Amino acid sequence: MNTSDAAQPLAINTRELNLWYGTFQALFDINLKIKQGIITSLIGPSGCGKSTFLRSVDRINERLGYVRIKGAIEVLDQNIYEPHVELAQLRKQVGMVFQRPNPLPISIRDNILFGHRIHNDKTSSKSEEDAIVEDALRQVLLWDQVKDRLNQKASVGLSLEEMQKLCIARLLPVKPSILLMDEPCSALDPKGTAAVEELIWELRGRYSILIVTHNMAQARRASEECIFMLMGKVVEHSRTEELFVTPTHKETADYIEGRYG
Repeated sequence: MNTSDAAQPLAINTRELNLWYGTFQALFDINLKIKQGIITSLIGPSGCGKSTFLRSVDRINERLGYVRIKGAIEVLDQNIYEPHVELAQLRKQVGMVFQRPNPLPISIRDNILFGHRIHNDKTSSKSEEDAIVEDALRQVLLWDQVKDRLNQKASVGLSLEEMQKLCIARLLPVKPSILLMDEPCSALDPKGTAAVEELIWELRGRYSILIVTHNMAQARRASEECIFMLMGKVVEHSRTEELFVTPTHKETADYIEGRYG
């Protein structure tokens, strides 16, 4: 596995990560070093473990009582499976974006402030909240489109692209370090996909972004490093252009050339 510039600080570091759904093993000995401040994509055929891995990083898989995990996942040098780690604190550091936009059935403004109000001990003034809303919407390139309808219901009148940008914006007021995105463009048309890809690139550097995608062209366009998974294992991890132009494993070459998957 080629992971150049090993001295760069890590956002996520996994060691011998194994995961079972009941008796079915979905992840096998995952060892990954995912750098801070860049966009890393996860590719591979359906069922290879991409989304399972992503959901392990913010411990969503634990909601299923039959999931068993061995090994370690460190987020910013903290093993998230240590007993003292609080889920609320972890999910301030790690935000999750899903395949289909899921705005809450409340106003655009209240969507943005939802996490901030939950995680903040003190009540913010209206002017402070206004500044938080504007900053988050500007970061996702949505402010100009919605600034005159902040009190309208978020699930009405927004395009799917705008809803997905809003879902990303909703994460930002709690100041996460890492954004996990599980096929965030799969429900969007080509125009919406291009807009969300532009946004993801705009956010690089401010956040460490890990994106699962079934779209290899998207992985090539919108990531700096790429991880290829197959049957629950990491096959290859390198700079995106290297992985697509000069893959070191036959399985990787077969997949990106469309011979299976």
